[in-house]
Amino acid sequence: MEMQQLLNMGFPNELAAQALAATGGKSTLKATEWILTHKPASNPNPNPSPYQPKLDRFFHFQSKPSNSNTATATAQFDRQQESDHEEESSLPNPKRPKTLHSHKTETPHQPLSERMRPRTIDAVVGQDHLLADNSLIRSAIDCDRLPSLLFWGPPGTGKTTIAKAIVNSIASQRTSSYRFVSLSAVTCGVKDVRDAVEDARKMKTKINNNKRTVLFVDEVHRFNKSQQDSFLPVIEDGSIVFMGATTENPSFHLITPLLSRCRVLTLNPLRPHHVATLLKRAVDDSENGLARSVGRRVEVNEEAIELLSAHCDGDARVALNALEICATTAAARVPSEQYVSEQNLVGNEENVVGSFVATVTLDDAKEALQCKHLAYDKAGEEHYNIISALHKSMRGSDADASIYWLARMLEGGEEPLYIARRLVRFASEDVGLADPSALTQAVACYQACHFLGMPECNVNLAQCVAYLALAPKSVSVYRAIEAAQKVVKESVGQNEGVPLHLRNAPTKLMKEIGYGKGYIYPPDNPSSSQSYLPPSLQGYKFLNWPSNNSANG
Repeated sequence: MEMQQLLNMGFPNELAAQALAATGGKSTLKATEWILTHKPASNPNPNPSPYQPKLDRFFHFQSKPSNSNTATATAQFDRQQESDHEEESSLPNPKRPKTLHSHKTETPHQPLSERMRPRTIDAVVGQDHLLADNSLIRSAIDCDRLPSLLFWGPPGTGKTTIAKAIVNSIASQRTSSYRFVSLSAVTCGVKDVRDAVEDARKMKTKINNNKRTVLFVDEVHRFNKSQQDSFLPVIEDGSIVFMGATTENPSFHLITPLLSRCRVLTLNPLRPHHVATLLKRAVDDSENGLARSVGRRVEVNEEAIELLSAHCDGDARVALNALEICATTAAARVPSEQYVSEQNLVGNEENVVGSFVATVTLDDAKEALQCKHLAYDKAGEEHYNIISALHKSMRGSDADASIYWLARMLEGGEEPLYIARRLVRFASEDVGLADPSALTQAVACYQACHFLGMPECNVNLAQCVAYLALAPKSVSVYRAIEAAQKVVKESVGQNEGVPLHLRNAPTKLMKEIGYGKGYIYPPDNPSSSQSYLPPSLQGYKFLNWPSNNSANG
C-alpha cells in the first residue's frame, strides 16, 4: 500500500522502492521525507524535482503531522511552494481550501485559544456588564482617551483579550494614538518595566508622533510592593496608560496607591452559552480555527460543544484547548486508505475534501476533558470563597450543600487537615453548648484525617460535616468570648486587680496582706454566693445560656 501511495504522488518506481527500503517500508511519510532529504545520485540536477507540485497537492489534503520529522518535511514543502507557483497554477482547478492555510506571520504551533483571541471589542463574547454601549470601556474608545485599568477575574474570562481589543478597536476607528506593550510579572522585573517606560517616553516626545503607550502587565499580583511602587510615578505623570490583569483579589495583593490610580473592573466566569459561541466560532473559522490545527476540515457534534461548554467552569481557554485535543483525536481516526491519487484530486477537489472531514463526537469531548475542570486555587480567592460557602451551609443546617462544598474542596486538591481544622473551630463557634459532643466529633475527624490521609479520609470529613450541619446551633460561647475581650480592651475595669478574696495565699505574708480573705469554699457552702468579677463589672453578663433561640444562641 505504501508503494502505491508513493507512485500516486508521482515518484518514479525505482526511487519509491529505494525510499521504502531505506526507511523500513512501513511509513509513507518517512519515505517521502527520505526522498526530499536525499538527492538521488541519478538526478544531479539541483533544481526542484518535477513531481514536487504533485507532492504538494497530495499532502494538501493528506497531511497528518505526528512528529518533529513530519514538521521538518512540511517546512520544506512550504519553502518549495513559492518556486513551484507558476507550474502549479497551470494545473486544472488550482484553488486550495482556506482551512488548511496558516498565517506566516504567526507562530506555526500557536494554540487554538491564542489564534481565536478576539481582536476588537465587538468580537469579545461575554462580560456584557463591562462592554455595554454606554460603559466606561466603550466611552473611552469613542473618545480616544484611555484610563488606567485593572482587570480582575478568573482565568480564561478575557482580561488580556479585552486589554488588547481596546487598543485594536481604537486603531480600527482612526489613526491610532496608542501602542500596546505587554509584559508578564512572571518573567519580568523592574528593569523591564523601566525599559518599557523609557521607550514610552521617547515615543511620546518623538516629532510628529505623540503616541502614548498602553503598558499591559499580566499576573500583576506577582509583583512585590517595591515593584508595584515603580508604576506609581509613570502613571501619575501620564508617561503610560497602565493596564493590569490579576486572578487574585486586588484588595489583598495590590498596594493601595496603585489601586487609587486605576479603575478596577471585575470579570465574571463565562456562561456556558458564551463558551459555546466561542467554540462554534473556532469550528467555523477557516483560517485560524480547528482546520488549521489538524490540517483538514472539522465538524463538531452539538453534544460535544454542550459538554465542553458546561464543564470548563467559565474558562474559555480550557474549553478551546480541550476542543483542539478533540479535533486531533478525531483527525487521527481518518484511515490512511483514504489517500487518493493525483488523478482523483484534479477537477474534483470539493468532493474529495468531504472524505477528509474529521468529526468530533461526544466521546472525544469526554476523553479530552478526562475530568471536570475545577476553578479552585488552594492559596487564592476561590479557596476562601468555597470554605466560606461550606461554613455558611453548615451554619444554615443544610447538610446537602455542606457536603457539596466539601466535595468541591477535595476535588480541587485542598489539604484535608485544613478542612478538619476549620470543622474544629465550627464545632465551638456555631454549635457550642447546644451539642458539646460536636467538638469531640470534630477533633476525632481531625485525627482520622491525620491517620488516613486522602482519599480514604473523605468519608470522615463528610460524616463530620453532616453531623455539624444537622446539630443544634448556639453561638452563646462565641459571643461571650467576644464580649469579654471587648470589655478587656475598652472597659475601665481592664486594669483592675483581682479581688483579694479570689487571690491565692501560699505564704504567711500574703495572708497578712489579705490575700484570700473572705473567700467562701463552694463545696462546703453550696447555698452561699459571692462575686467573682472586679467591682466595676459586678452583675455583667457575658454568656447568655440557656438561650430561648437556639439558632441565635
